[in-house]
Amino acid sequence: MKKYILMIVASVAMLSCNQKTDKTAYVNNTKVVSDFKEMKVAQEKWTQKNNEVRAELEEKAKQFQIEVQGYQNIMKSMSASNREKKEQELMVKQQNLQREQQTRMQEIQQGSQAEIDSIINKVKDFVKDYGKKNGYTYIYGETEVGNIFYASEELDITDKILLELNGGEVVETEKE
Repeated sequence: MKKYILMIVASVAMLSCNQKTDKTAYVNNTKVVSDFKEMKVAQEKWTQKNNEVRAELEEKAKQFQIEVQGYQNIMKSMSASNREKKEQELMVKQQNLQREQQTRMQEIQQGSQAEIDSIINKVKDFVKDYGKKNGYTYIYGETEVGNIFYASEELDITDKILLELNGGEVVETEKE
C-alpha cells in the first residue's frame, strides 16, 4: 500500500514539474502606436496635407468674397434680370465651394484613417510575431480605459517592443 502511495505522490510531483508555465507580458498600446516612427511620419504628412488643402480652400473663398464684393459694388447699375442671373451664379459658386471643401476634407480624413489603421495592424502583427518569437503565451494590451488594473512593471515590455519596432532607434515622447 505504501508502495502505491509513494508511486502516486511521485507521479503527481512529476506531473506538476512538467506543467508549462505561461509567459505573460503587457504593452501600453497607446504609447506603442503614438511613439512608432511610422505613425509620427504619417501624422506629420496628413497634418501638412490638411494645412495645404485648407490654405488652398481659404484662397478660393477669398477670391469668391472678392467676386461678391465686386458684384455688390455694381449691382445697383445692373438690370433686375442681370442681377438675378449674377446672384444665381454666385449661389452656385458658393455651393460648389462648400461641396469641394466637404469632399477634400473627407478625402483627407479617409486617407488619414486608412493609413492609421494600416499602421495599427502593422503594430498588432509585430507584437504577435514578437510574442511567438520570444515564447510568450499572452501579451496583453493596456489602454487608457484601463483594461489592466494592475500588473508588475517587470511584465511591461512596451519599451522593448518600441525599440524593435523602430529599428533600434529610441523615439522621444512628446511631453504634455
